[in-house]
Amino acid sequence: MATPYTPKNILITGAAGFIASHVAIRIAKKYPDYKIVVLDKLDYCSNLKNLLPVSSSPNFKFVKGDIASADLVNFILVTENINTIMHFAAQTHVDNSFGNSFEFTKNNIYGTHVLLEACRNTGQIKRFIHVSTDEVYGETDEDAVVGNHEASQLLPTNPYAATKAGAEMLVMAYGRSYGLPAITTRGNNVYGPNQFPEKLIPKFILLAMKREPLPIHGDGSNVRSYLYCEDVAEAFEVILHRGEVGHVYNIGTKKERTVMDVARDICKIFNLEAEKAIKFVDNRPFNDQRYFLDDEKLKGLGWSERTYWEEGLRKTVEWYVANSDYWGDVSGALLPHPKAEMMPGHGGPQDTKGMLAQFITQNQAKTLAAPAASEHGAKTVENGAQVYTNGTVH
Repeated sequence: MATPYTPKNILITGAAGFIASHVAIRIAKKYPDYKIVVLDKLDYCSNLKNLLPVSSSPNFKFVKGDIASADLVNFILVTENINTIMHFAAQTHVDNSFGNSFEFTKNNIYGTHVLLEACRNTGQIKRFIHVSTDEVYGETDEDAVVGNHEASQLLPTNPYAATKAGAEMLVMAYGRSYGLPAITTRGNNVYGPNQFPEKLIPKFILLAMKREPLPIHGDGSNVRSYLYCEDVAEAFEVILHRGEVGHVYNIGTKKERTVMDVARDICKIFNLEAEKAIKFVDNRPFNDQRYFLDDEKLKGLGWSERTYWEEGLRKTVEWYVANSDYWGDVSGALLPHPKAEMMPGHGGPQDTKGMLAQFITQNQAKTLAAPAASEHGAKTVENGAQVYTNGTVH
């Protein structure tokens, strides 16, 4: 087993999003001696409210910006003396990748490449944890009794998975060519509070609350494995401290359920008749039948799944019932086949300005705001926040 690693200053990309926000909160609260710097461009599926539990913590800082901005990334690594990166930022919704695949290449491959090159330029990174997905393995045989292990061949079947596999290849190359101390994770589906409702479970919950039909792609026989968000956050905590450089770790569960199973369980909670509530719709251009992971390697580091499906689903439903307006108008996300252009515009200048100002003034966060490359020179945040423009903090 590798020598335990103790980080100092951690950059977490995409941590205003779902999984990474849970990771950032867990680490910031549990390890007050670690400095946590979050970099997020606040895309439609991100929300600053996800980070409110640590917004006023002295060891936490938020930076609004894009991982594709090389100047910004280098600036952060140097000025914050970053020695550890946990790279979550990505476009992740498969449906969107069928209609807007170039954005996935830009964010998932080019954005990762910018981070890697910044690591090479600064030469100060001791750990680079790259967050990938089980979808890079492609479809698992329906009769397979052993899941894909970390050395299994990568056979992605959709544009999203292909860009994640491509990013993995870059990470591996930088490890081989430049000695970057990288670790890669590949995870099953994750669910829980704060997830944007384009994903299956929160979408079904919100639709069930409205007594609207639950759309199922194809015949609903597709099999998936689901992990509760807090279990996944713990997995990343374990990998951060005990993971071995150059290795890949699957974050998974052997408990599988079909999409129909998920829909029926949610209908049961809301006292709906599944046969009447479920609506079958056109399938995706390609929809993998099954993903199945071998998670024994991660268990060897001391991690195990803690939250049973019934408990995790109950907690998730309770959160969405109590926070039904958390995301504002998400009607576009609740469609059977949502598109990126239908999503709420969290990234718009006025919306971003208001959200960041509220984040700062109400929660006293120490915030560095960074416009996208096309917005250089335009200050986007007021109320005392620092603003990054053209390489200068004003």
